[in-house]
Amino acid sequence: MNKVGIVATGITPFTMDDKKIESVLLESTKELLKNNPSIPKNEIDSVIVSTNNNSKYLSPILSEMIGIKPKIAHSIENLCNSGTNSIVSGYSYIASGLADLVLISGAERYDSPGQILDWDNSRGAFKHPIFWASIFTSAYKREFSIKDEDLAIISVKNHKHAQKNPNALSKKTYSINDVINSKAITGDLKLLDCSRSCTGSASILLASEKIAKEISDNPVWITGIGQKTISAGFTKNDSLSSMESTKISSKNALKMAQKEIEQIDVAEIHDAFSVCEPMALESIGFTNSGNGLKFAKELHESDNFKINPRGGLIGSGHPLGATGIAQTIEIVQQLQSKAHNRQVENAKTGLVHNMSAAATSSTVLVLET
Repeated sequence: MNKVGIVATGITPFTMDDKKIESVLLESTKELLKNNPSIPKNEIDSVIVSTNNNSKYLSPILSEMIGIKPKIAHSIENLCNSGTNSIVSGYSYIASGLADLVLISGAERYDSPGQILDWDNSRGAFKHPIFWASIFTSAYKREFSIKDEDLAIISVKNHKHAQKNPNALSKKTYSINDVINSKAITGDLKLLDCSRSCTGSASILLASEKIAKEISDNPVWITGIGQKTISAGFTKNDSLSSMESTKISSKNALKMAQKEIEQIDVAEIHDAFSVCEPMALESIGFTNSGNGLKFAKELHESDNFKINPRGGLIGSGHPLGATGIAQTIEIVQQLQSKAHNRQVENAKTGLVHNMSAAATSSTVLVLET
């Protein structure tokens, strides 16, 4: 099986701008090519677009806009998990020998259509993600005797981290009181507990080992992959205070990479809502059940950027199709010591956790230098 490396990245600022999806998609791709002029553009033999706006012919359109004619061109839509699903597809093409150089670009607009799941009719009118997040929050608070001010630390930490990220949507910090006194969305969720849909794009270039070493002095290797789908509707979840798909995909990714959780230096966690971060930290194995918030608080108070250094989804913004790719770019930058004032010291191994809906499906990647 061919070894697969990440050799180039490009990302745009996440904003609330009203742009055409094609233009947004092109921006990060152009940035990737600009940052890496040695890329043999005409040798890119696969283009994968990650987006929930899947009613357009976006992958061939992107290929035409950058002037290439790849063997493989298609789009992937899997709600918030689309970005890492696209990376796994690109990895598979290279590992199997079907491609040598794969461009993966994700993009979304602030008004993305991919936020409401019509499939789960048992939820009646309560189809928006805010309702499963509210149920998760209620269950987690009840099981572990958590208070609103405890949970608020996630938003406080991630907005603080976002100020070190020039591409983040958030431009200010918040106190615990700011979070718990922000607008009530449901009985358990406040406005500042939520990530925000936005406009943005992110692109990476995957290469076989031979090409990676030819065009990059410091490729980052994908050494572990774990994926698991439990269902489409969250009513099939075994628990409302833990993430079964995340547990399984994390275990499989770490096993493939031959790593223990203690060897992970930096991680991007899918904090679509405040409660998701401690639940994911526990399900991945960074901490025991019920201790995720304590762990996050310790990181916050010591200014440790180990978890969600770019600000997570809450601080950075959440353009659905771009999110998993943006998370991966952050880990690449960390492992290449290019994360500037949010750099985690001596980061050699990183983890990406990306999920869809109420953790009904999860993808975990392990990356190494």
